[in-house]
Amino acid sequence: MNSTGSHTMQVTPAHPLRLLLAAALALALALVLAACGGGGTVPPTGVDIAGSGTVPPTGPDARPLSPEFSKRKAVAYSPFRSNNRDTEDITDAMVREDLALLAMGKFTLLRVFDSSDKVAARLLRIIHDDKLDFKVMLGAYIFSEEPENRSPAEVAANKAFNQGEVDRAIKLANDYKDIVLAVSVGNETLVSWSAFAIASSPTVVAGYIKYVRDRVGQPLTSDDNWAFYAAKNPPEWKSPRLVIDAVDFVSMHTYPLLDTVPPAVPAWDWQQQAVPESERAVAMMDAAIEAAKSEYAAVRAHLDSLGQQAKPIIIGETGWKAEPVGNTANRAHPVNQKMYVDRLNAWSAQARASGQGPVSIVYFEAFDEPWKGDDDKWGLFTVARKARYVIQDPALYPQSLWDVPPTYTQADAVYAPTIVDSVVTADRYTLYSDTATAGEVRVDPIPRPAALADLRLKFFGWDSPPTAFAGEFTGTAADGEGFHYLEVGPSPAAYGWGLFATSNASTDLSAFEAAGKLNFRIKTTYPGKLRFGFLTGSGISAYDVYITVSNSNADGYGYVNDGQWHEVSIPISALKAGGAPSFGNTPANAKFDLTKVTNPFVVNDVYDATGNTTIKGNKTPIYIDNIFWSK
Repeated sequence: MNSTGSHTMQVTPAHPLRLLLAAALALALALVLAACGGGGTVPPTGVDIAGSGTVPPTGPDARPLSPEFSKRKAVAYSPFRSNNRDTEDITDAMVREDLALLAMGKFTLLRVFDSSDKVAARLLRIIHDDKLDFKVMLGAYIFSEEPENRSPAEVAANKAFNQGEVDRAIKLANDYKDIVLAVSVGNETLVSWSAFAIASSPTVVAGYIKYVRDRVGQPLTSDDNWAFYAAKNPPEWKSPRLVIDAVDFVSMHTYPLLDTVPPAVPAWDWQQQAVPESERAVAMMDAAIEAAKSEYAAVRAHLDSLGQQAKPIIIGETGWKAEPVGNTANRAHPVNQKMYVDRLNAWSAQARASGQGPVSIVYFEAFDEPWKGDDDKWGLFTVARKARYVIQDPALYPQSLWDVPPTYTQADAVYAPTIVDSVVTADRYTLYSDTATAGEVRVDPIPRPAALADLRLKFFGWDSPPTAFAGEFTGTAADGEGFHYLEVGPSPAAYGWGLFATSNASTDLSAFEAAGKLNFRIKTTYPGKLRFGFLTGSGISAYDVYITVSNSNADGYGYVNDGQWHEVSIPISALKAGGAPSFGNTPANAKFDLTKVTNPFVVNDVYDATGNTTIKGNKTPIYIDNIFWSK
């Protein structure tokens, strides 16, 4: 995970969108500074990942990974304990306390995210001066130098920071050659959803990698999400080849847990509804580790396709939350965390025995960090430095250092309850409106809650940071249909943007297939065409049901972008004809299925699909009201 903390963001405000955008930007910038780390060699229960010596180089100039990577248990480390890392004073005593705890558990390979004096320099000095048996994978944190949406002054300031950061990394790597095993330049700066403040191009990152590599003797990498290294970003995103060629080894991140959190479309079946409840927690965690393995396999396959079969891969970050913050209910729990780590250990053992698999797995993370908010609770230890269930081994830690309660069993693991999909047989299924209609089925009750945040239907922007936001306005009688309406604010990525509605449960709308329509009111001057529709299924079964609609009503659906309110009505049959498996899915798994509508309304502009290539980045707001399905 990025130092950004959260991969997802929900915006369900009752305030004007301009305030939401300011708040969301402030949150995104704060999250950017959060070290969500994760990565390393062996997960927490004591299995050390394989390695029988130096990993073979990928070419005459490649630097081999130290065998210490495969011999030591690895964990991501940050010392922050307060709600504000920027104002927190880190002391030598705090770091020494942490190192003592990690040494007891034999976590002696530490990944750090930057080369700051506050953390990295202090850590290395203490390890050196106290003659401690730790090795470090050093980070160099890189901020964005891309000119899009930034002033020249911001770009110049980021370049100055980046230059200072890589120079600090070079000095530390050379001053502590016996401790620093590798240097990682950039952390989740390249994946398509990378946060605004750190989003970088492969050209910039590869340039810094070369700059550092020319000045140190350790192997180099860049930590990033598996999707970047597997070339699974949207097609518009630049190729990872520049970075892959520049690094000595790949450090990829995989977070099956976060892949289940909206706005992400789950890439694996975490709910396991086909499995009896007594077996569902085990089935979920088995599926989670298989998801991590499949992401590793995708990266390995892409490297191999480039002729880089010998280039080693480590899992630079992975983990599981012990508490259900950040919309991870029915998944996050101390027992589920241990179940995930146990499976990581088994994977490590298999890699050691077969020589196939990641050289090392870095667990994210050592200690909870409250300043991360919803992205906290990954720690093997609580912020109070108490060992969680996952490492409550009396051979390592006395019970006085255990978190409570120390009496969990696997029966305490959480899982998704049985879901009974609602079947709508009424002539109208209403998603968003102020007024009731006789005989309808509504997602939200009447009288309608005063705030959008209180509705059961939630609106999310695609990706993280979100590519769109939804705010609510109170209009006048002239706006019609009550007084409330949505403002959709695009915040485009390179490929475009999207916003979807979900009630966190699928609905059977098959009764609308024959003669149904998707209806809504819209007012905008957005200059290009738009796509409207819905989504069925989830994970590998997710199926996009969108069509591009003319902005001059040439197709007869009613959409006109003249700044006035218009009624739009699109037949479900027309939408079905434009459907296709969601990004990354295949027709074998993803099919049109109105019995499982998970996002009953979606609006987006994917530039390659709409033809809006000349308006990339346009942020004209779109006002929408009275959304419903009808027969």
